[in-house]
This record gives sequence, structure tokens and C-alpha cells, in this order.
Amino acid sequence: MKLSWLDIRAVADAKAAIIQEALHHRVDGIVADDVADLANLPPTVKKVLFPWGKPLPEQLGTADVVIVNPAEHGEPADLALRHPDVEFGRFVEIIDAPTLEDACQAARTQRWSVLLFRDPTKIPLEIVIAAAARATGSIITIAQDAEEAEIIFGVLELGSDGVMMAPAKVGDAAALKATSETGTPNLGLVELTVVDTSHVGMGERACVDTCTYFREDEGILVGSHSKGMILCVSETHPLPYMPTRPFRVNAGAIHSYTLAKDERTTYLSELKAGSKVRAVDVKGQTRLVTVGRVKIETRPLISINAVAPNGQAVNLILQDDWHVRVLGPGGVVLNSTELKPGDTLLGYLPSEDRHVGYPINEFCLEK
Repeated sequence: MKLSWLDIRAVADAKAAIIQEALHHRVDGIVADDVADLANLPPTVKKVLFPWGKPLPEQLGTADVVIVNPAEHGEPADLALRHPDVEFGRFVEIIDAPTLEDACQAARTQRWSVLLFRDPTKIPLEIVIAAAARATGSIITIAQDAEEAEIIFGVLELGSDGVMMAPAKVGDAAALKATSETGTPNLGLVELTVVDTSHVGMGERACVDTCTYFREDEGILVGSHSKGMILCVSETHPLPYMPTRPFRVNAGAIHSYTLAKDERTTYLSELKAGSKVRAVDVKGQTRLVTVGRVKIETRPLISINAVAPNGQAVNLILQDDWHVRVLGPGGVVLNSTELKPGDTLLGYLPSEDRHVGYPINEFCLEK
């Protein structure tokens, strides 16, 4: 989990509402330059004092962390001796090579490093993250908005440990917190038993090309019904007559559901460049990947009917061709046209019905 710090130093209007929103969404830290703004915050949030351009007060109040500019306030190590119950960190503004080296040194040695990069490129942040790879402290990078925060969390794959952002309005705290929740929950996959397959004629199927290489035991979950999906493998395994395309999943007919972000489902037909889908491996581990292109073409189709241990029926309609594959237990790759009754596939059984992709507990019959 990445850290989200909300900077209220410049907030004038709606400060109380913004703080309440931040607490409701469990933002990790509230940043202020006045100890009075931190006094009544609950213990569930880290109270960060950042008196940039102001003298450091003699009494630090309820602050858990104090971020200082050594030129103004003194070295964090010296301040920590005077205030043993408070954690200190260093602020660095990066504008050139010498200040970039200061940032690298801070990230290697300080408990907290708050960094402001003046240039729009993220290369300096990459350098700091690499320089501090073995450090135990946390890098908090200042973002202008939630969109930049999301980018910062993905820099060099590792990302910054946290982001500090000043809200412009109510709603920004929720947006910041959402960007910090970079992981996706694991899924409990089940073994499905094939009941039958049938050739169902022509139709449109979608190949989902992503901006990511899939692993050999990884693909996306696809199904005709929202309560039952089968794990379709990516084209990472060798095939005759054509090269592997490890970024692609030949995913199924256009009406099919797949898992997207925020626990939503989406139709394959609705995916487009920039969409997010959930990649899933045979252990149920998941990650969000970005769609680069969806290829929809008319092809012969095959229908696969399977049943879960609880009796739940699962259906998947795929392109009717030997090279289109699904995954079985242990990562076994199964050619769809060779499936026969009794074969075992891996799948997932969402428990909720769906309304415009969102999970909802209501009556819904799918056939």
C-alpha cells in the first residue's frame, strides 16, 4: 500500500469538509504548517507538520512527523535529539544536478524525504528511487493532482513510497486515496468440469491486446455470465504457423464479461485503448493491465459449458480454432477445440449480480 498525504496548508475554503473527507477515506497523513490544524485530528491519521517558510515552533503539539528545511530549521538528526517522540524528515526541491544529489542523499539517509520536482520529467524521480533502493526510509513526492499522483506511483515500477497533494476542492482527497491503492485483491479460483462443447456458428470475437507482457500462467477471466468466468490464457505459448504474442488474449465473443478495475465487470466490446483489465494467474494473483488495442473480427465460434463444484453453470464462447486456449490447474494449457467432457478448467465465480458492471445484490437470471 502506498502512502497518501493531503496538504491543507493552502486550503482556505471548505477546510473542515476536506479534512472530514480525508478522514472518511482514510488518507494516511494530513500535512499542515500550524500545530493548531493538527490538534484535533484522530490517531487514525498521521499528523505531519511542514512549516515551509516559517520558523519551527518550540512546541510541536500533536505532530507525529515534522518535515524541515535544514537551512531554515536545522538538521533532522539534531532536531530528533531535542524531540525524541517525533519523527523528522527533510524537504528537498529538485531543480538541477546538485539538488538532485541532495534528494538522493536524503532518500538514502532520512526517515522521511519530501521531494518537489520542478521539471515535468520523471527521470529525476527514477534516479532517486534507484539511489535509495536499499534504504529503509520513505520517499514522499509532491504531486499537483491525482493524475500526476498515479504516474508517480508507477515510476520505475516501484514508484514513490507516497504522494503529498494539495486539494483544490472536496473530492480530491478521495481521488488521491484511490491512486494510492495500487494493488488488486487476489481471487479464489475454482476448478470447473467441462460438460460439453458445441460449434455455434459465426460471430464477432475480441482479441485484447495489452501494454503488458503476460506470464505463461496468466491471462484474463472471461464468461458469458457475470457469475461464472473461465481463465483464458495469453498467447505466450508457442504455436505453429505464427509467432507468440505475449501481450494478447484471444478472449472470446464480444458479449462476454471480463474483470476490470474497482471490482467492476465490463463487456469485451466496451474495451478500448486505455481501458484497464485484471490479469489473473493460476494462483488467483491479480494485477491491473492497460489495454492498448482491441481487435474485433468475425470468426467461427465454439461454446464451452462447464460446471463448478457448487453446481454453478459456466459458459464461455471462444473463437472456434485449435490455437485458442484456456488454463487448467497448475497452469496446464488446453486447446479449446480439444476439450471434452470431464476436463478440468480454472475459473472464478463472482458472488454478486451486476448492474452496469457494478456488483449488486439483486435478483438476476442469466441463461
